[in-house]
Amino acid sequence: MISLILAASLLTDPVTTPVTLPSEPAPLHGTLLTPAGPTRAAAVIIAGSGPTDRNGNSPLGVSSSSYRLLAEGLAEQGIATIRADKRGVAESTGAGRVEADLRFTHYADDARAWAAEAARQSGQPCAWLIGHSEGALVALAAVAGGDDGICGLVLLAGAGRPIGAVLREQLANAPEPLRGQAVAILAELEAGRTVTDVPPQLAALFRPSVQPYLISWLPLDPAAMVAAYPGPVMIGQGTTDIQVGLTDANALAAARPDARLVIWEGVNHLLKIAPADRAANTATYSDPTLPLAPGVVEDVAGFILQPR
Repeated sequence: MISLILAASLLTDPVTTPVTLPSEPAPLHGTLLTPAGPTRAAAVIIAGSGPTDRNGNSPLGVSSSSYRLLAEGLAEQGIATIRADKRGVAESTGAGRVEADLRFTHYADDARAWAAEAARQSGQPCAWLIGHSEGALVALAAVAGGDDGICGLVLLAGAGRPIGAVLREQLANAPEPLRGQAVAILAELEAGRTVTDVPPQLAALFRPSVQPYLISWLPLDPAAMVAAYPGPVMIGQGTTDIQVGLTDANALAAARPDARLVIWEGVNHLLKIAPADRAANTATYSDPTLPLAPGVVEDVAGFILQPR
C-alpha cells in the first residue's frame, strides 16, 4: 500500500531537470521545472539585483526561496519554468565577467536566450518573461532587443522610474558634502562619462570598475520601455514593499493603460505577507518556510493562461 501511495505521489509531482545554456566565458546554469500533467505554457523567472540565485536567495541575507516557490506554484497550474543563476552567481559563477566589462545588455541577452530554451524544452511556441525587482527591467530590456519567441511580460515589484531618479531619492538624506558629491558623480555617469575621483565613502556605489555598467543602466526608462512594447503585460505590486512602491507600479501602468495591474494588500518585496514595520518586514527575508502570499501564483498563472 505504501509503495502504491508513493508511486501515485511521484506521478503528480513536477519534474526537476538541470539545464545549461552556452555562454562566454562559461555556461549558465538553471533549473527547468515541468508540470506533472500537460504543459500549458512556459516562462523564465528573472532574478533581481545583486548576487541573487535561481531560488531568489542571496548571501546578503536573503533566504526566502521566493522564486522556487513561484516556480512550484506555477507548475501546479501547468506552467513550466526555467529559473537560473545569474552570470557570476552560484553555479553560474564561471560565467561572470570582469566587472569593468559587464553591461546591462548582457543580462537582457541571457533572458532572451533562456526564453528560447524554455520554449524548446517545454515544446511551447514561446515563453513568458517573469521579471522580479531589477529583473523586471531586464525583461523590458530583453524585449527591446527583439521579442521573437517571447509571449509577454510579467513585471513583479519592478521600478517604474530610471535608476538615476531612484538613486537621487535614496541619496536625499545623505549628509553634505557627500550628497552633493554623489549627485555630481551621478550626473557625469548619466552623461556617459566615467569619474576617477570617487570619495572612499561612495566607492561601494560608484567604484571605477562598476561605472561602465552604471552608464549602460542609467539611460533605461522602464515606463518608456513598457509603453514601447506591444505584447501583453502584467504589473504586480505589494502594498508593504519597502524597496519598490506603488508609485513605481502606477508609473508603469500609466505608460501601459492596457496592462493588467494587480495590487496585493499586505505583500512585501519578496511576494510574502508582511507588515509595514521595517524590522518585521525584513525578518521575512530570511524565512524560507513562509509561503508566497495568497493570490500571487494564481494571478500570475491566470494572466499567462488567459485566452488571447
